[in-house]
Amino acid sequence: MPGSQTIIVLLGTLLLGIAAGLVGTFAVLRKRALVGDVVAHSALPGLCVAFMLLESRSILVLLSGALLSGLLGAACVSFLKRVTRLREDAVLGIVLSVFYGGGIALTRFIQNTWRSERVDLESFIIGRAATMLQEDVMQIGIVLTIAAVVVVLLFKELKLVSFDEQFCRVQGWSSTGLDGLLMLLTAITVIVGLPAAGVILTAALLIIPAAAARFWTDRLSHMMMIACAFGGLSGVTGTLISARIAGLPTGPLIVLTAAFIFVASWIFAPHRGVLFRAREGLDTSLLPWVAERQEDDGGAA
Repeated sequence: MPGSQTIIVLLGTLLLGIAAGLVGTFAVLRKRALVGDVVAHSALPGLCVAFMLLESRSILVLLSGALLSGLLGAACVSFLKRVTRLREDAVLGIVLSVFYGGGIALTRFIQNTWRSERVDLESFIIGRAATMLQEDVMQIGIVLTIAAVVVVLLFKELKLVSFDEQFCRVQGWSSTGLDGLLMLLTAITVIVGLPAAGVILTAALLIIPAAAARFWTDRLSHMMMIACAFGGLSGVTGTLISARIAGLPTGPLIVLTAAFIFVASWIFAPHRGVLFRAREGLDTSLLPWVAERQEDDGGAA
């Protein structure tokens, strides 16, 4: 990537990581993390339909179609959960697979039908962060600003619905409305991240930084800040590695960096980390050799 393009991609992935960490905090706490995965995979047919109807390569047109399709996928999950006795994981798997399969079929149909035009919808499957434009960065910045304003204005209410939904209702707040708002923020964040990470990987940016941050603190405000830091660090580190080593895609490297942070948090975090818990004797089952060593020492004594 040229120098100026690298700066654009760095800024875009940094802002995307921060936005994903902020919104993902509530998605993880509300156990709605996989909703982002459903939205991401459900977005692909929306991209295709938007192109076929308007025959426009405009990123705003494509992402608008993706947003509508992603919200439709999330609505299908809610509907099937109400009218069937299927478990939530089964419903999520059904909706995700059907929408994604339809998107793949439409993508190949477009590639075969519009051969005379340069249609690169398949880049949204794994992302195209290396070709990110200033307009993409501006869109991510707008989404981050909107999410930050919503969180600041409704912090107490979002905190209530995340930890005590029943008490939130007693206080007169609609948990359904707050859930709907969180779902909308999740969908917008996922959709705006498609150009960078793609359909397959973008939901990981929503889940992994927040899940890693959960190991370090029990306070919501601290968790949000740590998740934003982990998300931003993942975006910047993955981009820099991709820029230095030719041929390595940016999106997967961002996710792998986030995964490395998660594993490090799981092992080394105070109070919740594996090493700390094993040392304090709180959960030696995670390290069987520690448990055996302690039993041997006890027997010898």
